[in-house]
Amino acid sequence: MTDDRSSAPPTSVFDQGVPTAARVYDVMLDGKDNYAVDREVARASLEVMPELKEIALHNRAILHRVVRTLAEQEGVDQFLDLGSGLPTVRNTHEVALEANPDSRVVYVDIDPLVSAHGHAILADNPNTQVVTADLRDPRAVLDHPEVRKTIDLDRPVCVMLCGILHHILDEEDPNGIVAALREAVVPGSFFFITNFTRLGDAPESQELEQVLLSQLGTGRVRTVEELLAYFDGLELLPPGMVPLPLWRPDGIVRDSTSVAARFMTGGVARKA
Repeated sequence: MTDDRSSAPPTSVFDQGVPTAARVYDVMLDGKDNYAVDREVARASLEVMPELKEIALHNRAILHRVVRTLAEQEGVDQFLDLGSGLPTVRNTHEVALEANPDSRVVYVDIDPLVSAHGHAILADNPNTQVVTADLRDPRAVLDHPEVRKTIDLDRPVCVMLCGILHHILDEEDPNGIVAALREAVVPGSFFFITNFTRLGDAPESQELEQVLLSQLGTGRVRTVEELLAYFDGLELLPPGMVPLPLWRPDGIVRDSTSVAARFMTGGVARKA
């Protein structure tokens, strides 16, 4: 991460008194781009589920595997990373560009700090853009000039919803958001989704939801059945919707039964 803030918007844009999902996730990844209020949410969450830092690493690792797999094996060269969070080690564009130097990536996040840092580190990369927009208005995201300039929606694209839909409340209609995105992309496109998952044998999964909803305002922990509904009308790639470490692992998975392994599930599906 660079400390160059020259392209950042005025400090007044950032409300240091309100936590954001992007910055709380940054805390979990041991990043430095967060405020005291974000660290407090992280602290309270870790008290309920100490495995959250390990879970964040699992979420980052599956992102790398999915992007590499789609770029190398499916020929995907466009990635729309929604709710991307703050730049960290090995971002989507870095993995995609290793597989195909012509890959195009757009990062989208509601937190303006993401845009500030993203523009600083991507200034010399014309095929990668960062956009401040609200996923809850998918049409506005898709119509954003930078998205339109970088992503050709007449060609297949991977729509990435990695660790973001649990920050969409039920009343904000996450299924409708995914459906709108699904309708907007052409056949041959892919959807990559990971989400907090309710564990019947781990009451801390419900307790964590209450902490996140009360302190962050978001953080719905959903059942596997609710998560599978996001893939309605799509063809799930093997191995399906599974705990994150089990999606096409690079090596032997030593423990797939722990809370850390099972609390987030994910999958990739193709639009036929």
